[in-house]
Amino acid sequence: MLETAPVGKTALIIGTRGSPLALWQARFVQKQLEEQNPGLKVTIKTIVTSGDKIKKGSLAPFGGKGLFIKEIEEALLARKIDLAVHSLKDMPAILPTGLSIITVLKRHDPRDAFVSKKFSSLLGLPRKSVIGTSSLRRQAQLKNFRPDLKILPLRGNVETRLKKLAAGKYDAIILSAAGLIRLGLESRIREFLATTLMLPSVGQGVIAIEGREGDETVFHAVRPLNDPLTESCSKAERTFLAELEGGCQAPIAGYAEPNGLALELTGLVASPDGRELIRDQVTGFLRDPIALGKQLARSLLAKGAKEILRNGQDEEE
Repeated sequence: MLETAPVGKTALIIGTRGSPLALWQARFVQKQLEEQNPGLKVTIKTIVTSGDKIKKGSLAPFGGKGLFIKEIEEALLARKIDLAVHSLKDMPAILPTGLSIITVLKRHDPRDAFVSKKFSSLLGLPRKSVIGTSSLRRQAQLKNFRPDLKILPLRGNVETRLKKLAAGKYDAIILSAAGLIRLGLESRIREFLATTLMLPSVGQGVIAIEGREGDETVFHAVRPLNDPLTESCSKAERTFLAELEGGCQAPIAGYAEPNGLALELTGLVASPDGRELIRDQVTGFLRDPIALGKQLARSLLAKGAKEILRNGQDEEE
């Protein structure tokens, strides 16, 4: 039997970014919460983040992906909202004191998607084609696989990026498959990039709910939405990320996949130019994802990731 929100709490406020994809995710959570908690009214509050305000170039010099949740977390700590809905891939490995991920929904497609008007695959792109992405992770893997390609920055929400592609500014762009599918734009995908070719961002395809530690009312309301398998995968990936991150912006990727009672975790660290790329995979118990994340981090560090990470930090400074 599913738990329901404790008696006395009849309304919750979700905080989210205002992009179409972020709103889709917030409404998805809103609907499920109201279905699982009869009598509970859930409203959505949109919050403009620092990441939304920076329209051009890479976010890395300004603090990276955490800029997309900074103001939302501030509102959560100030009790202006009760919970926050995020794309897990936008969340830094270390969260502010007093906040935690209290629920993760079942993972959607974790892969990256190749989108193009003219070409059907990444391998099929002609030499010196222009491909758009502002993700350091994607850039590094693209440069490693296809150093002949010209990679240009691409910022904005999903619709904005597709418009730039339609305007002829790029021969192809790389987007999250889950985002396109959620927005009903799956038909725009020309190729789903295999994780063996393009390792996803940590948490890609996962919707996360963040809350205040100790807020039992919110915890009991949202916990029935939690997916245990996704939670194990997310913990392994985020532990791996936390063990590697030292404030640097070097490209890091990580993806965990359950296999029976085991969990297979693959990780990657690369230089921004893609010339150095270290990748490894470890397998462990599904019930102990944190140990697995630490094991993979140690393995990559032993193979030379420490130097790559250090160089990435030096470049940002």
